Amino acid sequence: LSKLFSGKLLENFSVDNSTHALAQVRATFYPKFENEKSDHEVRARMIEMVSKGLATMEVSLKHSGSLFMYAGHEGGAYAKNSYGNIYTAVGVFVLGRMLREAWGSQASKKQTEFNEFLERNRLCISMELVTAVLGDHGQRPRDDYVVVTAVTELGGGKPEFYSTPEIIAFCRKWRLPTNHVWLFSTRKSVTSFFAAYDALCEEGTATSVCQALNEIADILVPGSKDHIEVQGEILEGLVARIVSSGSSEHMLKVLNDCPPPPSDGADVPLGSNLREICAANRVDEKQQMKALLKSVGQSFCPNFSDWFGIESSDFHSKNADKSVLSKFLQARPADTSTEKLQEMVRVMREKRYPAAFKCYHNFNKVNAVATDNLHFKMVIHVHSDSAFRRYQKEMRYNPGLWPLYRGFFVDLNLFKLNRGRDIEFPKAIGSGHGTDSSSTKDGLADEDANLMIKLKFLTYKLRTFLIRNGLPILFKQGEAAYKAYYLRQMQIWNTSPAKQKELSKMLDEWAVFIRRKYGHKQLSSSTYLSEAEPFLEQFAKRSPQNQALVGAAGSSVRAEDFMVIVDGGRDEEGDLYPERDFIPSTPVREAVLKDEGLIVFFPGIPGCAKSALCKEILNTPGGLGDDRPIHSLMGDLIKG
Repeated sequence: LSKLFSGKLLENFSVDNSTHALAQVRATFYPKFENEKSDHEVRARMIEMVSKGLATMEVSLKHSGSLFMYAGHEGGAYAKNSYGNIYTAVGVFVLGRMLREAWGSQASKKQTEFNEFLERNRLCISMELVTAVLGDHGQRPRDDYVVVTAVTELGGGKPEFYSTPEIIAFCRKWRLPTNHVWLFSTRKSVTSFFAAYDALCEEGTATSVCQALNEIADILVPGSKDHIEVQGEILEGLVARIVSSGSSEHMLKVLNDCPPPPSDGADVPLGSNLREICAANRVDEKQQMKALLKSVGQSFCPNFSDWFGIESSDFHSKNADKSVLSKFLQARPADTSTEKLQEMVRVMREKRYPAAFKCYHNFNKVNAVATDNLHFKMVIHVHSDSAFRRYQKEMRYNPGLWPLYRGFFVDLNLFKLNRGRDIEFPKAIGSGHGTDSSSTKDGLADEDANLMIKLKFLTYKLRTFLIRNGLPILFKQGEAAYKAYYLRQMQIWNTSPAKQKELSKMLDEWAVFIRRKYGHKQLSSSTYLSEAEPFLEQFAKRSPQNQALVGAAGSSVRAEDFMVIVDGGRDEEGDLYPERDFIPSTPVREAVLKDEGLIVFFPGIPGCAKSALCKEILNTPGGLGDDRPIHSLMGDLIKG
């Protein structure tokens, strides 16, 4: 083991003609597609396709949480770009508890069967993890829960995704929570949907939005969890996408064949809940993770190796040397899937897309490790949405490329295929339930098959985008810069003039209030609602107009007592640094959080608008968009 964790095995593993690589996707979410058309054009195309009977429009609720993926007790638990941390420990606990609530006295048996089913069929379940212990979004939820948003088959190589009717059938079989879904299959219903959103986009809450859509939709599938009861009235948004014209018929069949399951855990003791466990274990992140994993039980966590490594090894040694990636690309692919993954990585590296390929030791395979047989996990971490847009364009020139998925985790095996030694490759597994991202098109053109639009509500955006995301600008650059920031956001959203005026008044009050209370010590974005909710509640009480603007306020959920402890200040993507107090007298160099950099314009090209560009950057509210201080030395404007 000491050789493994010291990197000696990898260092001594040379690539030659006998070296092979086997790569298998272990967990992934849907690929991220960017619409080339404007939102108005997307709407028009959706209406046209539904009107002609070419497609159905499917709409689902967007719960306000974070991505959590689960591939079985051996396959692992994953956040958006990380694993083996407090975020995945919370996810495993919440999922396990929900199964106990659903199955009652049968829970232990069903949890074991469920994990074995995922492993046997190489399935990954993606969920929205909604909890008050991982930091504030738009509203602190009243309960901690998950909602299944995707089921992915990984046994055949390329990920294949279940359709929504198949997801509902799968979830009802295992008593997993499903989302609220509406189907619109006529011109009248789909145009009525967009009209309803336009009428509600600035003041809509969960109650008013769900009531309106229930009346308009051709088919309604209620969610397992009522958003109003478990999260609250503040609704993040809706996701509308084009699906096959046969989806309505398929959905009706599933609803008929798979009625909503009973809940047998109402009278069964479930033990301490998530918030109680986090509140009782306040020493550090490691203590909280251990308490959560022990509580969830052996069915979900037969060992804690993904979180803590293995006995006698250093916890931090799970990081593998960067040479893993180069050796993976040099090795001969053992199958087509490996070849396609190598191709994807090469394209992203050659084009210099903003992404990282982070490799770790695979502790679940430690017993199989030998000098000529090494196992790793690779996380493909996309740093910027621009990478998805650029990759999408690359796919047009190279249709054989696999899509770039969100939440992308791969098991890597580097081995030597020597004489006298047989390597048994995993056989392709497929239950036939899923359909891959190309075959879900059902005859639709590529751009039509991926038509999707996210529709968010102002009552959510004013909290997250305008209040929470504006905190660094307000505290570091002042109230004038903050005002410029929120006005620019509202213009981008095409907020109505009346609402812009109302919001400006409220946000100016907020800026004065919070600066007066906190001075130069920035309010933490992870607990910002502790201050924002009481402020919004008092503001809403002044008039019905204010109440409509705010939507709902006054959450009674106090998070400070049970908020998780995150060592190093990461978020669920694993790439954020701790927030630091901002003191104006402190040298700027000490206030830089991350990504220090310098833009240099060489003076060899006269008249190329160097100074004009610098001035434009300096005059842009928020600077480069990541709160770094900017210094400019424009040669033609500086004497000496």
